[in-house]
Amino acid sequence: MANSLTSWLTLSITRGVRILVVATLAFILIRILKALTTRLVQISKSPTRVSVLREQQTRTMAGVLYSVGTAVIVAGAILTVLPEFGFNVTPVAAVAAVASLAFGFGAQTLVKDLINGFFIIFEDQFVVGDVIQINQETGRVEHVTLRRTVLRNVNGAMVTMPNSLIGQVANLSRDWSQVFVDVTIPAEQATGTALALLENIAGDFRGDAAWSPALVDGPRVLGVESLSLDGTVLRLQVRASLNRRDDVARELRRRIRMAFEESQIPLGATHKVQWQGHAPSSERQ
Repeated sequence: MANSLTSWLTLSITRGVRILVVATLAFILIRILKALTTRLVQISKSPTRVSVLREQQTRTMAGVLYSVGTAVIVAGAILTVLPEFGFNVTPVAAVAAVASLAFGFGAQTLVKDLINGFFIIFEDQFVVGDVIQINQETGRVEHVTLRRTVLRNVNGAMVTMPNSLIGQVANLSRDWSQVFVDVTIPAEQATGTALALLENIAGDFRGDAAWSPALVDGPRVLGVESLSLDGTVLRLQVRASLNRRDDVARELRRRIRMAFEESQIPLGATHKVQWQGHAPSSERQ
């Protein structure tokens, strides 16, 4: 009886030591993985704009790598300690393989989410902080995982979109953004005078020290864009720095409005109707 008790205690201590060693190794591996992913983000930090974008991409990839790596380490540790409790790992592994196969067939949308999410992150299509347009929805990227992308749209709403539904992506936060400003003058107005005035406005705008940092190219007067019943449409093009497109366009329109008012050049067209003969009298009920 004593020998049996001694053997049981020895076996229990041995198993406990093995479980403790496995748990310790898993904890150490998770800490190492955390340190490596944090180090990757630290290395990518730099004050330049390109490096800031790279840091955002690295931070997103590091988060995904840490989550997946942690799940793999924990699963491996559980499978390793199962024999210490008398479980046979081979049937468990076989069941897990069959379950994963069935899961793959039954959750094809989820698998597609994960695959698309992987390529979104790997190809650097967008990262957290970018303003993008997806499926007629425009907003700032708040969160990216392998399964979903979360946007904050212009109304402040959080929009969650599965990665499998993401097709064509328009990234509005890379390098520069562009806007066209159209000015309509009456058809009888001299086009050359209006174009010359727009050139002066564009030159003053480019030379303004308060706005030149927000400009990448232009404003440039492209010329006559179209002819219509409303008048002659003149077009300007301007390329602005990231997230400054709307500010630049508003300021340019304000300057155009003020300059045209000072020069007494009307904007748009006023339609006049002239009666010939006697005006029709109103009918009385």
